[in-house]
Amino acid sequence: MNPDGNQLTLNPVEKHVIIQRRYELLGAINDLLIAVWFLIGSFFFLTASLVESGTWLFIVGSAQLLIKPTLKLISLVHVSRVYDSKMRG
Repeated sequence: MNPDGNQLTLNPVEKHVIIQRRYELLGAINDLLIAVWFLIGSFFFLTASLVESGTWLFIVGSAQLLIKPTLKLISLVHVSRVYDSKMRG
C-alpha cells in the first residue's frame, strides 16, 4: 500500500523484476541443495558402508539438475503472460 492507503500498482517492468528475483531465489536455493547432495554423497563414497546412500544422494542431485532449466522456462512463460495481460488491459 502507498501512504494514501491505496493499493500500489506496478508497471510491467517492476512486475518483471519482482517475478525474476523470485525465480532467481528458487534457482539459487536449488543450486545450493544440489551442491550439498553431491558433497555429502562424495564423502559417503569414502566409506564402503555408505556407498549406497551416497549413490542415492547423487541420483537426487542429478534429478534436481532438471529443476534449474524448468524454473527458467516457467519464469519466461510467467513474465510473458504478465506483459501480455498488461498490454491487453
